[in-house]
Amino acid sequence: MNQEHAGRITRDGIRIHDDADFAGMHAAGQVAAQILDEVADKVDVGVSTAELDDFITRRVTELGTVSATIGYKGYQHASCISVNHVVCHGIPDDKKKLKDGDILNIDVTVILDGWFGDSSRMYVAGKLSRKAERLIQVTHDSLMKGIDAVKPGATFGDIGHAIQSYVEGHRMSVVRDFCGHGLGTVFHAPPNVLHYGRPGMGPELEEGMFFTIEPMVNLGRPETKVLADDWTAVTRDKSLSAQFEHSIGVTADGAEIFTLSPAGRFHPTY
Repeated sequence: MNQEHAGRITRDGIRIHDDADFAGMHAAGQVAAQILDEVADKVDVGVSTAELDDFITRRVTELGTVSATIGYKGYQHASCISVNHVVCHGIPDDKKKLKDGDILNIDVTVILDGWFGDSSRMYVAGKLSRKAERLIQVTHDSLMKGIDAVKPGATFGDIGHAIQSYVEGHRMSVVRDFCGHGLGTVFHAPPNVLHYGRPGMGPELEEGMFFTIEPMVNLGRPETKVLADDWTAVTRDKSLSAQFEHSIGVTADGAEIFTLSPAGRFHPTY
């Protein structure tokens, strides 16, 4: 990377990072990914989402990191756990016990040496239904399509278009009310990474940009609503929703995924 450009801010407010920053983000991302690997064996019928969060909270500390979400805008948990028609920001609850066939997204963000590692993926309790299996597959593959669009000179609209066209080609919908985000030594920073869009639109990608791509995909319509707790977002039509999230850095010829699963467990049925 051209070091004279590292550390600068683009006209769109996006920070350009240097090579050493990639190492910091990789280390933080790998802790988040390891925790998401480990919690997979805890997901089962009859387990509460609070029990899953308790395990995650313990592992965040044991692995020498700090939770980015505990205390964030008053939030009090180390994870968001979103079940079935919950799109994102589901609050762990000891009364919410998983039932056979439930699908859930678990989202974890840790801080290691000042760097934020942010990732989420899908899990299944019990037997997976055919329609939920299709939703999970399309959502996973849409994330990878978005990542494949990342390279210097492409635009954020290219990423959104790759995701949207793939999802809608499978007669599903992309949530528009939430998006990915820049990160690094802060939790949320420019840019907003939309999961829909037109080719060539939006800021141009440059080597050294760090951000998340985290498409939320619904079996039904894309509209959401936030419940009275001011966190939990659900599909308005109560259709199933799924989400996968990676943190990435733009490299000279593509993207480095900071949050790859160490155990190869990012997809719940692989």
